[in-house]
Amino acid sequence: MTVRHPGHPDPFSEGDKVLLLDRKQRRYLLTLRDGGEFHSHYGVLAHAALLGQPEGSSVTTTKGSTLLAVRPTSADWTVKAPRGAQVVYPKDQAMIVALADICPGATVVEAGAGSGALTSALLRAVGPSGQVISFELRDEFADVAERNVADRFGASPDNWQLRRGDVVAGLSGVACDRVVLDLSEPWTVLGAAVEALHPGGILCAYTPSVPQVMRLHEALAGDARWGMSQTTETLVRGWHVDGLAVRPDHRMVAHTAFLTTARRLAG
Repeated sequence: MTVRHPGHPDPFSEGDKVLLLDRKQRRYLLTLRDGGEFHSHYGVLAHAALLGQPEGSSVTTTKGSTLLAVRPTSADWTVKAPRGAQVVYPKDQAMIVALADICPGATVVEAGAGSGALTSALLRAVGPSGQVISFELRDEFADVAERNVADRFGASPDNWQLRRGDVVAGLSGVACDRVVLDLSEPWTVLGAAVEALHPGGILCAYTPSVPQVMRLHEALAGDARWGMSQTTETLVRGWHVDGLAVRPDHRMVAHTAFLTTARRLAG
């Protein structure tokens, strides 16, 4: 199945993911099917009304409500896709890709896979010449991640391995450029991670609480093969702009987690 990105020149086609926005900017994610219908309190919208239309079209429901139709961005997909474990939100995905310097051609180890949102961001960043190896201990989470990643890319990417099991045991014999950890006790993985990473490689850990950060830094400081450790937090605040009425939104995406990075040193 061809997955068309936002701004793709093709019109909406069967199998496309479409994001519908109502007049209050509420968002609904659907997959276009021949004969399909979208039902809401705004009425019914036949998928046929979208098929063949260009992205950015407005369509009308049976109750006369207007919906705007676009292809979902990666951030839209992250928030609206089915989930098992809590997802890593777009603001943290972006910072992980930047802080860990996830680049085309890199081999990245991820643990755990969760619902596949961060996995998809990593796969996009490494490109077809790179590789992502994801470890997930819980089968129910691995199943969701497997479905979501295949749905996101149209099929399970050839450069992705999903390994069901413990990352510490699984890292034996693995050589990689980056290690990204979304685990409750990332310090337990440091010994295996430092052996797997090439010198100069980067570790990035996603941890929600201050005690986790403290414990992680203590463990990093206890091994001379780790260095350049730092921790950041990303807050995102939207703004309301309506003519001369300009103010910060009353609600914001504040704390989700701390991101700690460290470099694998020689020796």
